Amino acid sequence: MRTLLITGPGGSGRTTVAAATAFAAAREGTRTLLLGAGPEDALGPLLGDADLPGLTVRRVDADAGFRADLAALQERAGGALDLLGASRLVPEETGPLPGAEELAVLRALRDAAASEDAYDLLVVDLPAAPRALALLALPEELRRVLRRLLPPERQAARALRPVLGRLVGVPMPAEWIYETAARLDLQLAAVQALLADRGTAVRLVAEPGPAGADALRTAALGVALRGLRLDAVVANRVLPESEAAGWLAGPVAQQRKTLDEWREEHTVHPVAHLGRDPRGADDLAALAAPVAPAVTGPVRWPVTDRIAEDGVLVWHLPLPGARRDSLDLVRRGDELTVTAGPFRRVVPLPSALRRCTVDGAALREGELRIRFRPDPELWPRTR
Repeated sequence: MRTLLITGPGGSGRTTVAAATAFAAAREGTRTLLLGAGPEDALGPLLGDADLPGLTVRRVDADAGFRADLAALQERAGGALDLLGASRLVPEETGPLPGAEELAVLRALRDAAASEDAYDLLVVDLPAAPRALALLALPEELRRVLRRLLPPERQAARALRPVLGRLVGVPMPAEWIYETAARLDLQLAAVQALLADRGTAVRLVAEPGPAGADALRTAALGVALRGLRLDAVVANRVLPESEAAGWLAGPVAQQRKTLDEWREEHTVHPVAHLGRDPRGADDLAALAAPVAPAVTGPVRWPVTDRIAEDGVLVWHLPLPGARRDSLDLVRRGDELTVTAGPFRRVVPLPSALRRCTVDGAALREGELRIRFRPDPELWPRTR
């Protein structure tokens, strides 16, 4: 199954483009699942009377998911809650906590990937770009935190259980904590595998113009830092060239200039401005949104061997749109923290680079090149 993650700046019409993309794919005979990840049912009014046999629409219900999780947590921790004298919460008397919506979206992605229903394409209408990128970073970040706090060898449990037991006066249920963490890690790993799959791509939606160009540049940088594949840019609400007269001449010229700039860096699909808010099958068809891309290889961060020439290994990180004054690198053990603009990612070093020291870095043509010099104490000696 191919997966197309659609996001963009707020107000760019990303939900409309997601609906039009899924509609176009279903019309071509592709069995398509359209997943709405927004807090409200924005897809319903857009689709209207559109009814295609190959199109299935689902909306993420964060409220229902939170209640189910709460009930399951209380069931698993029932013994500990009884020992502590805690009263059980009724799921209906609680509302979703911060972060529940993001976890619900991740669960929906996992369930869609593991579904027994035969879909050829999953189209996901994600929130606006900043939230969407933070959401897509969650599986990797949460797994990293879990491994730090609850390592598989359970050293933390052996060290903390006596102390916590004395504090609260009852035995601490360390076992179920680890079982829960292991279960969560498996779920996050499934989502992480879906995001890294060669059939998964991100499609950015933006309205051509100065504000849209700035937002697109930032979003594309975030996509690159996460190691996701950027399929294309959808230029939404493009005015027709035939209207380049009178007061519309300025906006049309501005859009034309922005489109030319975008085409130098991205594959661009213009979607016309209909002069009204799209509603129903006829309007979605008139938008002529591009269908899903062909499956290609994943994003690569290669390491080149220049030991013979310069005595270093070079790690290549594609970061289009990055600027030198907003880049920062910090090495901690076998991990490298990369900050680019408003985004940050902690990535494990490839095995060969763990035996090296950082020798410098340079940003050239949208690519960050980090030099590593072999550590004589750790690097294998040649005879």
